[in-house]
Amino acid sequence: MKAVAAIGRKFLEVSDTVGGITLTMLRILRGVARLSFDRDETWLNLFKVGVKSYPIVIMTALFTGAIMVIQSGQYVKQTGATGLLGWGAGYAVLAEVGPVLIGLMFSGRVGANNTAELGTMKVTEQLDALRALAIDPMQHLVVPRFLAMVLMLLLLTALGDLFALIGGALTSQFILDVNWQVFFNGVFDSHLLPEYLVGLTKGVTFGASISVVSCFYGLGVSGGAAGVGRAVNNCVVTSAIGIFVWDYIITYIAN
Repeated sequence: MKAVAAIGRKFLEVSDTVGGITLTMLRILRGVARLSFDRDETWLNLFKVGVKSYPIVIMTALFTGAIMVIQSGQYVKQTGATGLLGWGAGYAVLAEVGPVLIGLMFSGRVGANNTAELGTMKVTEQLDALRALAIDPMQHLVVPRFLAMVLMLLLLTALGDLFALIGGALTSQFILDVNWQVFFNGVFDSHLLPEYLVGLTKGVTFGASISVVSCFYGLGVSGGAAGVGRAVNNCVVTSAIGIFVWDYIITYIAN
């Protein structure tokens, strides 16, 4: 009976979390539709979540492309199928590995930071102060963060795809001794535009998921500094789960 009761409590907790995230998403979408969000806050967040994230995204993408080429290197050496090197690495990076790894990196850096910021504002009563001044925190803080994360993760995914292919070409040239032009010819001849568009779609979806989850946990903080820590931890875990769930759904639909 205790096990059944524990399962029931866990199910209720999960249901409460899913319901809360859904309601937060609906409130954000309503705020976006009203077009009354804070423009200055939006520009500030575009800089914070986008410009400051591109160095780590570039590093992640370079090594992602390199790893994809190294993984297929043994097969290329055995068969001499150098023309397939660009296709294999490009397909994996553009459609699957690139968006997921960049999304996880974005979640750990931007999503966690967003939860910590909103959570700190909640426990220090800054959100209540905004409401006392007749400023809606949803329009002033949350909607700008949502728009910034969605737009910037789209752009960062596109940037990451480029540098992942560059990393693959460099690895092909200097480690597998396959000319970088052969690598890019394999990418271009494979007609990977559909995979590229699927990857960008995943970037937009991941950005929306991370922003909604991070805002939900940030606005729901209670219990002081310890509560902020718990919220950040929950945000990172839930965002990662959301990324893999949406990755599965989009991949299934695209195929």
